[in-house]
Amino acid sequence: MDTITHGIAGALIGKAIFRGQDLLASPPMNRGRIITWSLMLGAIFPDSDVVRDIFSHDKLLVITWHRSITHSLVMLPLWALLLAGITRVFANSRKWEAPSFVALAGIYAVGILSHIVLDLVTSFGTMIWSPLAWSRPAWDLIFIIDFTLTALLLVPQVLAWVYAHPQKWKRRAMGMWLVFLPAPFLIARMGEVVGAPISDRVVLLAMVISAALFFLPELLGGGGKIQHDTWNRAGLAAAVIYVACTWYTHHKALSRIQKFAELGRLQVDSIGALPLPPSLWHWDGLVRSEHGVYELRMDLSQQAVSNEELLALEHHYYPDAPPNSFIEVAKRLPEVQKVLWFSRFPVTRFHQEGDVAVVEISDLRFPRVRPGRPASFTYRVRLGTDGNVLSQGWATR
Repeated sequence: MDTITHGIAGALIGKAIFRGQDLLASPPMNRGRIITWSLMLGAIFPDSDVVRDIFSHDKLLVITWHRSITHSLVMLPLWALLLAGITRVFANSRKWEAPSFVALAGIYAVGILSHIVLDLVTSFGTMIWSPLAWSRPAWDLIFIIDFTLTALLLVPQVLAWVYAHPQKWKRRAMGMWLVFLPAPFLIARMGEVVGAPISDRVVLLAMVISAALFFLPELLGGGGKIQHDTWNRAGLAAAVIYVACTWYTHHKALSRIQKFAELGRLQVDSIGALPLPPSLWHWDGLVRSEHGVYELRMDLSQQAVSNEELLALEHHYYPDAPPNSFIEVAKRLPEVQKVLWFSRFPVTRFHQEGDVAVVEISDLRFPRVRPGRPASFTYRVRLGTDGNVLSQGWATR
């Protein structure tokens, strides 16, 4: 999950469960605001591991280090205690009224845990047992960036702010609606780029819903009567329900790709149903077989298909390149070993560029974002005629 959504989720949890106040409320810093800030910072903290990337020349840290010890359930108590201690020292120096050290430790633990869970529901993999074990569990429920979930976490907090002062609601509601108005168009464009287009009807529906959320509560005479906590609790409940829905649709998608593999009598090394943005109904079924990867794009909004229709659905097969000495040399490289450890659905490709042999390994979990460019997490090794490595690294073009 992206860091911004983690922070939004932490702030919502602080307000919905721990009676936190708005981050930028006008009163001086108090206990309620410190609670919300602590939840938000705790929810963001695990992604601080990317700081190491800034000072390192190791381009593989994104797969070997990111989402490791700062995302670990084993290390969570240590991080919570450390952050609680820093907060208490800082609050005391400013003479702010803050929760006790124990309460802050619990608050930070909840924030960090929310981050770990929201990363687990994606397909990237999170090393929750590090440093005891370095496996990467992934629940494959939500795409790494999910605008629907982000909206469910953010909009209730905005609505709570809009209706906090009834005399200001018109100006605030209009301003926030104008800010959110372009979002459906931008999301639709992103969906088109990654091969998951959104219909104009859905874009229009999103705009209507946005307008209704910002204006109907007050026009119906109830916006100002809804308590601040109620807005936030409703948002948290909606987000939980949404994740539960993704679990259900993931189960349906996984069952479909498993049936496809069974009917096709495929030799399954690994199998998965991965979410495609931005809809609950769009999924990418992947099957790693002995010599390549099968891909079946699925739209669960369509009617159930028979076994014959399932086999007849358009699908793609991405074969591995036939083995050769250059591929063997490349796969023995320590860096390539790390890439293969990370990849769940790897495909090996090979081609010649004059006297240079090029070996590429792509993980089909990650779609091609831009036409004409390699898919994300494609590792390229260039070798000379004698098998010596000329260059290696992530392919960017």
